[in-house]
Amino acid sequence: MKTCGYPKTEKLKKKKHIDLLFSEGKSVSKYPLRLVFAPVSDAESSFQTGVSVSKRYFKKAVDRNRFKRLLREAYRLNKTLLPTDLNQPYALMFLYQTKDKLTFAEIQEKMVQLMEKFSEEVRGV
Repeated sequence: MKTCGYPKTEKLKKKKHIDLLFSEGKSVSKYPLRLVFAPVSDAESSFQTGVSVSKRYFKKAVDRNRFKRLLREAYRLNKTLLPTDLNQPYALMFLYQTKDKLTFAEIQEKMVQLMEKFSEEVRGV
């Protein structure tokens, strides 16, 4: 079985896209995760994603980095749940919004629910 990768083209890096996300983006939540998304025109792949963990909840960088790593891995394993038939690419930002230290299994479960909610939202169901 081939695993899904997380290539460089799928990483959200452009400041223009990040600014667009937080100025005009919509969001869906599944506590403690939140997904902010916005359509973009000049993306290299159908989804460009980023992750964020607030310094408010985790003061130590080592803790923030751990949860960012877990979020990226949960995205990588479940990105096949995202719709592939969209007519435009999207920029996505996953935010971890609690001081609770969830296990990877819990994060992955919430990620699946969040992606299903996102799919319903962009399809207008």
